[in-house]
Amino acid sequence: MTRSSGSVGGLTRLAAAAGGAGLVLAAVTALGAGPASAAGRPLSDCTAATGVVVAVDFGHWGGPVLRSCGSTPTTGYALLNQGGWHTTGTEHDGPGFICRIGYSGYRHDAQYPTPAQQACVQTPPAGAYWASWQAGPGQTSWTYSQYGAMGYHPEPGSTYLWVFGGTNLSGTAGSAVPTIGPQVLRAAAAGTAPAGGLEIVNAPPVAASAGVSRGSAWPTLLAAAIAVLLVAGGAIGLARRRRLGRP
Repeated sequence: MTRSSGSVGGLTRLAAAAGGAGLVLAAVTALGAGPASAAGRPLSDCTAATGVVVAVDFGHWGGPVLRSCGSTPTTGYALLNQGGWHTTGTEHDGPGFICRIGYSGYRHDAQYPTPAQQACVQTPPAGAYWASWQAGPGQTSWTYSQYGAMGYHPEPGSTYLWVFGGTNLSGTAGSAVPTIGPQVLRAAAAGTAPAGGLEIVNAPPVAASAGVSRGSAWPTLLAAAIAVLLVAGGAIGLARRRRLGRP
């Protein structure tokens, strides 16, 4: 049986539409899921030459300093989205600007600040944001990070701390300046509060899972995918009606 040129053209357009829908859906899946979350590691896996000690100070909400061991090579963003950590970015800046941080199993998987405290639409103010601090292997003082989480590539043996509050432009003053040094943070026994500060708690390792990139452009892509699928569906219906000779 030989198809007419019109039928062939219709099928070609149909295949193109379906292919376009598949590509858009693949993009939605890739961006919506984000990078796969690596499995959690016990803090003992982090040494002076391996891993990165990741810590988040939840003192602003009456919580402890939660710490864990992250894998390398990696970025600051990946460290906060592996082993139980998860973050939310802002609609304005994307997922790379850390607006909320949480840990699976800590306070029912809540992220802070809560949506009621910070909408995470625009860039948070300088007096209420997550400030990041880093210390290389063997360093005894913190360096205030003026780069985004995605731009930080820690060396094995580094220490990475996030504190909520405010700082000046150079990070030398403010409520988000750490009150504990990197070496003390690494060495302190779990459940203790060095120098009368916050309690340090080891975050329990969490199994690997697919990450969720929040604060990204996936809702727009999803809408585009739906639109393409609707067009493809319309093309299928039109092609069938033409083959059956219906108006």
